[in-house]
Amino acid sequence: MQISIFGAGYVGLVTGVCFSEMGNEVLCVDVDAKKVALMNEGQSPIFEPGLEEMMNSNIKGRRLSFSTDLAEAVRRSDLLFIAVGTPSDVDGSADLKYVLQVTETIAREMNGPKCVVIKSTVPVGTNKKVRDLITEILAERGVNHHFDVVSNPEFLREGAAIEESMKPARVIVGASSERAAELMGRLYEPFLKKGQPMLVMDPTSAEMTKYAANSMLASRISIMNEFSRICEKVGADIEWVRRGLGSDPRIGPHFIYPGIGYGGSCFPKDVQALIRTGVENDERLEIMEAVVRTNQRQRENFVDKVRRQLGGLSGKRLAVWGVAFKPFTDDIREAPALDVIRAFLAEGATVQAYDPAATEPAKAFFGQVPGLTFSEDQYSVLEDVDALCVITEWKSFREPNFERMKKSMKQHLIFDGRNIYNPKAMREMHIKYFAIGRPQ
Repeated sequence: MQISIFGAGYVGLVTGVCFSEMGNEVLCVDVDAKKVALMNEGQSPIFEPGLEEMMNSNIKGRRLSFSTDLAEAVRRSDLLFIAVGTPSDVDGSADLKYVLQVTETIAREMNGPKCVVIKSTVPVGTNKKVRDLITEILAERGVNHHFDVVSNPEFLREGAAIEESMKPARVIVGASSERAAELMGRLYEPFLKKGQPMLVMDPTSAEMTKYAANSMLASRISIMNEFSRICEKVGADIEWVRRGLGSDPRIGPHFIYPGIGYGGSCFPKDVQALIRTGVENDERLEIMEAVVRTNQRQRENFVDKVRRQLGGLSGKRLAVWGVAFKPFTDDIREAPALDVIRAFLAEGATVQAYDPAATEPAKAFFGQVPGLTFSEDQYSVLEDVDALCVITEWKSFREPNFERMKKSMKQHLIFDGRNIYNPKAMREMHIKYFAIGRPQ
């Protein structure tokens, strides 16, 4: 198939690369000329394991190319994917301006039957908005090209996006015609060889499924974080509670790990957008509002724990391991570390931070802030610090050289925001250890 993908960001690029890997001819278009030039040279603008290698393989095979020519992308392909960003507006709703800009371009350049696929995460009702806009512009042009608008939300996890694109657990398709459903079935058939389902439903339900899925996962994280706080109060161990819950088949073991809270480009934005959808439809989503409050409170509690144990933050020297919102990505959007570092600096502490992948995005985010430095080595940030704060659970943090660490640190004090260490082992090494919901 010939496929054009509008937006070569995280979703668009990964989607395009994986479609080309299955033999499709894919053109990814983006308005950022520098990024397009970089990708045409075989360099990925994002950090994602395995992406750049697969991208180069398909560029060499002439199945994947990049361009800034949106009009040509519309004309050359029958299958048009919209994968542009939908950033949160000031009221928490998703901003559709980029989606609608691409839609207008598609409608004005449409030269025959097309299937328009919305891959971006969009509010419920966007499929209809896109359909209505195309219909309006085609009428203005005086042409009557047949077209379909399909909702095909993505469910990728950063850090595992290639694997999950090539072997999806399920594919959600919101289609209003058999023709569109059959076309999507042919496209995804090579990805579903192990019997994973492709669920075809109405577009509105497909849009809702995306928001509901991410909101459900965010809710599981927040409720575990609430459990962790009460565990600290009563002297229970959240690790044993987690195992007890996970062994119940009605609950399962996934997304019940307590920590410093969720971040990233999906959960925070999608939960807020769902809350806004409720407001617009006179239906207050009180559980979702509590999920957001709990997530923010978890970060504040972490800072408070550090403050109390150190007797204040002013003049303290702190090391931070991990700035990305999760391991295996350089994405710092809504990352807990950003709030934690800002709070430390605001109260007069100095911060030395390290992240295996997200140092440059973090530097760009903070700029030249007094009291904040970044290092290329996880041990050098420990020099003469009062405490280490582990924020992101990178593999290299799990089994460090603790004796080497103790020689560098002023105080042998670790605050673990991801519960990656064993409290007993910490005691035996004479390290004062504070985790989330675990015995001190």
